[in-house]
Amino acid sequence: MRQPSRRAAIRILAAGGGLLGLVLAGGYALRDLLGSAHGRAQAAGGPASPAMQGSMMGHATPADMSTYMDLFSRHAELYRTVEFVPGGIRTITEADDPGLAAQLQAHVASMYAHLNQGAEVMCMSSSLPTLFRNCRLYRRSLSNTARGVGVVETSADSGITAAIRSHAAEVTGFVDEGMPAMMAAAMARQGMTG
Repeated sequence: MRQPSRRAAIRILAAGGGLLGLVLAGGYALRDLLGSAHGRAQAAGGPASPAMQGSMMGHATPADMSTYMDLFSRHAELYRTVEFVPGGIRTITEADDPGLAAQLQAHVASMYAHLNQGAEVMCMSSSLPTLFRNCRLYRRSLSNTARGVGVVETSADSGITAAIRSHAAEVTGFVDEGMPAMMAAAMARQGMTG
């Protein structure tokens, strides 16, 4: 096996350092986001409300968090199609690796369970909060495929349809770009884009 040149090794190290910086920035953005929700609750005179406790830390289990991170780190192994249908979208997201496909199925099923319970999950998405807060205004259908999941989401409300389509675009960005797309979404949610 051929050794990489010194220049290639430096590029690899620089890319790794950049990725580490993005991960750290995302962790700090998430900490600040969760801390600001807790601070608002404290300023209102008490402990965090159940809705605020229903942040990513409150409703996402450690298994959920592990799955999120694995899906981000293995995003290049996922493939996704999105089709606009009247009032929403139809998507198929799959992976060739059976274990990754199972994680994908578990992730989407868990998110739908949170939606159905009204247990909002705070995350890096700018559209997902709208969908959680208006979950009764749109229809969701999840079907497992041999290698992943198929989803159909529709609404008669044009604002919800826009949120559905926006979320589909965000997820496609996560699949296409992985952690950098998640970091960009986190910064946009914090109002830090320039």
